[in-house]
This record gives sequence, C-alpha cells and structure tokens, in this order.
Amino acid sequence: MPRFFLPALDPVQPVITGEDAHHIGFSLRMRPGEQLTVCAGGVDYDCRIREITGDCVYLEVQGQAPCAAEPTVALTLYQALPKTDKLEQIVQKAVELGAARIVPVLTRRCISRPDPGQFSKKQQRLQKIAHAAAKQAGRGIIPEVGGMLTFSQALEELGGQQLPVMLYEAGGVSMSQLTVPRTGSIGVLVGSEGGFDPEEAAQARLAGIQPVWLGPRILRCETAPLTALSLLMYLSGNL
Repeated sequence: MPRFFLPALDPVQPVITGEDAHHIGFSLRMRPGEQLTVCAGGVDYDCRIREITGDCVYLEVQGQAPCAAEPTVALTLYQALPKTDKLEQIVQKAVELGAARIVPVLTRRCISRPDPGQFSKKQQRLQKIAHAAAKQAGRGIIPEVGGMLTFSQALEELGGQQLPVMLYEAGGVSMSQLTVPRTGSIGVLVGSEGGFDPEEAAQARLAGIQPVWLGPRILRCETAPLTALSLLMYLSGNL
C-alpha cells in the first residue's frame, strides 16, 4: 500500500496536498475509494481516498495504530564525513536499520572537507535519500539528516544522549558489555576512513563518551556504522 508522510493529520478534514497529492493523482493514477497509508508522528493511518481535486487528496481515516516499524529507542548516528558517495549509502542503510537521525561530523582525519555552503546542497540530496529509504522500510517517520557539525559540537550533542558511544579501533568495551536501554536515546559516533585521532579519542572520553571496539577486523567506514546500528538495535530489543 502506498505510504505518505505528513507532520500531522487533521482529524476533521484529513487531506494530502502539494507534490504528494500530485503524485497520487497523476503518477500513481489513484482514484476515490482506493486505500493508502499516511504516516504522521510515528502513527500509521489507514485511509481511503474520498475525493481528488486539483492538488488536494481528501481522505477518510479508517483506522490507526503506532507504526510497528519504529524502534523503541531514538538512535542518532554521528558519522564522520567519508569520501565520495559513501555517506549516501550510510544514510540509506541507517534509515532502514532504524536510525532516528543522521548527523555528519567533520573530524581531523576526514579526507572530504566541504565548506558549509557546499554541504548544504549535499544535505538536501541526503534528506531525499532518507525520505525514500523511510518509505521503502515502512518507517513511521522520516529521519532527519542534520547539518554538518564540528567534532566538539558533536561531542556536546552526544553527551546529552542516554547512551553515548564511539567506535574506536584502538580499543574499548565490546557491544555486549554495554547496558543498552530498551527505551530512551542512543548516540553513536563513527569515524571516517582514517578513524579518530588519539587526541579526539581522549577528548571524547573526557566528555563521557564510551569507546566501543568491534573486534580485531578493521571495518570500512561504510560498514562500521551499519554493524554498530544492527548490534544496538538487537541489544535494545528492536531486531
């Protein structure tokens, strides 16, 4: 069944407008009486199309339930900028795995070093990738791709999470040693191709960030975050 996202759904006159309405009427060629799902605030609304008028699709809500695909934890991935299109792959798969937010971070060893203006254009494309991945995965929200942060800014945000961790190839506890919450917030910081500078790792420890080691094999920067997300989702009871 087609899925569409809205910030909120008006219970009195539920309606879809704009590009989605045009997509429903002209691209999908849907007609009154057909069914679709509206996702708003983590809730799935089963709807029937009542009327299509221009750029408005008027609906009748037939049922609602919390989205079963949404995790019980809000997991934010703080990803150091990798080269080329690797970030696009990371965003897509992180959304599929249940991340609530993806935040690009500029660290010392990042080879890709765009200025804020350059990255803002990239951010728009990444958000579209997150939107498409959320639809494909049956998510109840569209995870946000945040603006690029400095390492210090990322640590400040990360420190506010209920469980803040960083992947560090030079050592740390294993995932199985963590006390992973079943609800609440998790933040995980992952390096770029060169990992983290030792001074950055020390700075993270001082900020209360727990270093985590994924084992003796060195994973690529696009593999490590997906491994970490999979393990954290499993340990939090969401896989």
